[in-house]
Amino acid sequence: MASNVAVPFWRSAGMTYITYSNICANMVRNCLKEPYRSEALTREKVHFSVSKWKDGKPEKPVIRSDTPED
Repeated sequence: MASNVAVPFWRSAGMTYITYSNICANMVRNCLKEPYRSEALTREKVHFSVSKWKDGKPEKPVIRSDTPED
């Protein structure tokens, strides 16, 4: 039984919704004028911690960032 349900264009393009939304957010940030652009760019930085588990217990967490290291 074939389905005629419309597929979201981001999915038909082979993207996840997160990838699609990140592309859209970057486009919006790049269209902003100063000082709003620099303010928005500072808010996009994300920091998170990663903990590996061993023998059912978490090891020491490592702080990570999604921004490239300079």
